[in-house]
Amino acid sequence: MRRTTRYPVNGANSLWQIYQTVSFWKVVKTFIIIQIARYTPFLNVKNWLYRTFLRMEIGEQTAFALMAMPDTMFPEKIKVGRNTIIGYNTTILAHEYLVTEYRLGDVIIGDEVMIGANTTILPGVVIGDGAVVSAGTLVHKDVPAGAFVGGNPMQIIYTREEMARRT
Repeated sequence: MRRTTRYPVNGANSLWQIYQTVSFWKVVKTFIIIQIARYTPFLNVKNWLYRTFLRMEIGEQTAFALMAMPDTMFPEKIKVGRNTIIGYNTTILAHEYLVTEYRLGDVIIGDEVMIGANTTILPGVVIGDGAVVSAGTLVHKDVPAGAFVGGNPMQIIYTREEMARRT
């Protein structure tokens, strides 16, 4: 089960009420910083932008590939460990705006994790140390440390123990 906090709304769907839940100027600032970082080829600059302006926790030697997209509204809810790779065009969400509610949840990605291209990570998910997420995966639940997962919806392909036996 994902760890999210639910906030009910009345009237129009929650996305119509977005600026009652997050500041317009915060979204503008975050969007600009993310767009600069998405195209920046310098990994240290990307990490500095995310840490300094978006208050994301990013470990040393972590690499966000070209076009990776952290949450534009609540990036401070994203924590990525050290020496982790976030693949091309991966989206990391810390919010969900639904019809009758919106949900917020921290996303925690461990150390030495490999996330393949075009992956979507939903709010409230923990990805354990040493996990491998294959390209195109919808991460909708926790990933155990050392596991290899993939698919839509995500499934465990190999556990840490099965991976150890394969090498």
